[in-house]
Amino acid sequence: MSPSQTPTIVIATRESRLALWQAEHVKALLEARGHSVQLLGMTTKGDQILDKSLSKVGGKGLFVKELEVALEEGRAHIAVHSLKDVPMELPEGFALACVMEREDPRDAFVSPHYESLDALPQGAVVGTSSLRRQVLLQALRPDLKIEPLRGNLDTRLRKLDEGQYDAIVLAAAGLKRLGLEARIRATFAPSAMLPAAGQGALGIEVRSDRQDLIDALAPLAHQATWLTVAAERAVSRAMGGSCSMPLAAHGTFTQDVLQLDAAWGEPEDKTPLVRAQASAPVTTLAQAEALGDAIAQRLRAGGARGVAPA
Repeated sequence: MSPSQTPTIVIATRESRLALWQAEHVKALLEARGHSVQLLGMTTKGDQILDKSLSKVGGKGLFVKELEVALEEGRAHIAVHSLKDVPMELPEGFALACVMEREDPRDAFVSPHYESLDALPQGAVVGTSSLRRQVLLQALRPDLKIEPLRGNLDTRLRKLDEGQYDAIVLAAAGLKRLGLEARIRATFAPSAMLPAAGQGALGIEVRSDRQDLIDALAPLAHQATWLTVAAERAVSRAMGGSCSMPLAAHGTFTQDVLQLDAAWGEPEDKTPLVRAQASAPVTTLAQAEALGDAIAQRLRAGGARGVAPA
């Protein structure tokens, strides 16, 4: 698809400030390559249901379903997602056409009064609705009171500022993208607070039969990020992972060698985390996914309870 022959590319996006930033970012990159681009803002069920945890109302797929319907109906051509919100298995007829260079994948500690997790008083209230963050926080500070926290990034910060929590944990990437880096009091080392699969990376979804769009998006892809998140997502896929599973997976490249770390915990009984680690040369998606599968096997061998494949 050459820019001179390209009809307008319509991007389906959620209407939160962060989602719109992400869509505008992709729009600018495509326009710089000569494409005509428009945004189609949409409200998803994940944005509408704020009084229940995602694990109880259908998972993170609630953030992408309406966007996929827009692609299927032809009202939009591509959808820009935070990759950690994208289900591990896409519906038939859809494809992940591009993974862009990753922003900071770490979790951020945000608090108006305390400089770090260690500085919180005993029994302090920390907000997060992520089961992954809950089990990792429990491992670091079992005395803390972990309370649910839903809503977009601005809503979560408002609830913190209103005094509903002593601190909250957010993805550093979202804060940085919106120019809110000053709100970060500390970032967690991945060794202490292992990120979610795909955290900090943007993925672009298309209909799988739109090779023209896949070709147009190819220059935006970042191969090292794509391989890394493919390995991370393979761990989650092999474990049957979703937002209802307290699972973390994070990879780092050194030249062509990918080191992959994963952790699984049980939020109800505070048993010790199950951890697994492996590294291997990775230059293809198949190699990345094989490494992820191997990590999942090690987690299960260590006692992690995944969901059996359907």
